[in-house]
Amino acid sequence: MELLTSLLFQRGLYAPEYFKMTKKYGLNMLVTTDPQIKNHMREILKQVEAWLMACKVEKLILAIKSKETMTVLERWQFDIQNTKDYNATPNLTSLPASFGFSQQQSSPSQNQNKENMSFYNNSGSSNLDPTTSASQPSSSTKQKSEKSEKEIQTEIQAILRQITASVTFLPMLDEKCTWTILCQTERDAEVPATWSDADPHLVHNAEQVKLRSFSTNLHKIEALVAYRLQDDL
Repeated sequence: MELLTSLLFQRGLYAPEYFKMTKKYGLNMLVTTDPQIKNHMREILKQVEAWLMACKVEKLILAIKSKETMTVLERWQFDIQNTKDYNATPNLTSLPASFGFSQQQSSPSQNQNKENMSFYNNSGSSNLDPTTSASQPSSSTKQKSEKSEKEIQTEIQAILRQITASVTFLPMLDEKCTWTILCQTERDAEVPATWSDADPHLVHNAEQVKLRSFSTNLHKIEALVAYRLQDDL
């Protein structure tokens, strides 16, 4: 939650008075103080955590859109790979599914933005080789030592610093914007009724910057940001 709310501050989607400084992952981070935003984020991430623990989530995306035109201006994507084996059987033959889930909430004030959460599922086509998908991990994989909390925290610190620094090259968002959180899951993931359909929210003619990756003992996360240059707006 701290990462997402920090991005909302850094990209100027809410006024500074809606944030406070706190210590997290060994860094000073800005987090929201507004109850509506906090509760909304908590509800989103509670479901994301459930999907993570079930090894059902593939991507977490923060899309920033023009409030007037609903054009996607910026897209922060976090690809999530499972580093532990689990007993999921991917369906390699069915057509891609596309469905999702969203909840609208009013913003802290009439002058601020409206936020919503969305989910889209598009996992019908898979690059997994069916001849190798059932193979057992090698002994070297099994014996791989687990990361310490300090190692994980150091990697998280590095990507957070890079995300903060990226504000220097991203175009200014000089218009009123809204934001959407999307989560791409495996096709068979259980989805709450409170979420609703969404498209992938791609950026047209995007510039892309790949960010650092980090991994825990369960997942590897790779990040990138896609954005539109001012001349394309």
